[in-house]
Amino acid sequence: MNRGMLSRLAESLYWIGRYVERADDTARILDSYVHRMVEDPLNDEDATCRSLFSILGLEPASGVITARDALDAIAYDERNPSSIAGSLHGAFENARRSRDVISSEMWVAINATHIELTQKEGTARRLGPATYLAYVRERTALFCGLADSTLSRDDGWRFLTLGRCVERVDMTARLLRARVAGGEHAPDWLAFLRASGAMEAYMRSNSQLGDANGIAAFLLLDRIFPRSVLFSLNSADEMVLNLQPDHQRIAAVDFVRQSIARARTTLEFVDASNVIAELGDLLELLESTCFRLDDAITERFFHRDSVVNWHSEGAL
Repeated sequence: MNRGMLSRLAESLYWIGRYVERADDTARILDSYVHRMVEDPLNDEDATCRSLFSILGLEPASGVITARDALDAIAYDERNPSSIAGSLHGAFENARRSRDVISSEMWVAINATHIELTQKEGTARRLGPATYLAYVRERTALFCGLADSTLSRDDGWRFLTLGRCVERVDMTARLLRARVAGGEHAPDWLAFLRASGAMEAYMRSNSQLGDANGIAAFLLLDRIFPRSVLFSLNSADEMVLNLQPDHQRIAAVDFVRQSIARARTTLEFVDASNVIAELGDLLELLESTCFRLDDAITERFFHRDSVVNWHSEGAL
């Protein structure tokens, strides 16, 4: 790192941002599907759960899958880094390794969440998952609020925010993929607005709640809604730009910003009135962008030199 931050600390902050955002978004997506299964007595539970596993990139078990199976794997399995519990555990471990660069209030928040999560799981298994999912959303919001209010706007905050932005693009794309790939087993468009915390913001800009194209365009293209894909890409680009060394008058080839720019340019020139027709292609672009972007960030900021293998003295 050129600005005084150890790469291991920068990487920990980046992954704290990703893991906290992943826990929040997974809780939102899972809540939408749980409501779908509870409210529709004719719903095919196995097909709906398989759709949910597919959206989150998880391999379902063989046989019939129940809502309880889905909750065990997606919410409560701490060994799975894509689950809610696994994501919060990953955030806790990275926070533990970087306590010198996060605020004490952030540490207290993530540590308390880590300690209380098992108790919340027990309550959810008895009374239903709603309290668990609400708790996760509240605690992640608290942590992110503390990060924004107690961290200086230095490289540490930028790496944490960059991680949140990358994960948000990926999870918003997955949320929309649920509508494209899930078909009749996916929640309706209004459920996706609620899952994104976008219901009120969308209604202030467009009163047509039945406008599927308008909802998709809002979640992808809105410039001022913080959970939209375009807003997240713009924020990620700003973070990377400010991580440039001050002395570089001519910057080297920046594969991180190139990856962001390709996706941004495509979204900038999408016909907002025809988003639904292009939605499948746009989501494939965003998903591939997230993979390339994560690789580019790792290579640029967290790259480690190869380990030197020392030969014993006197060896030929």
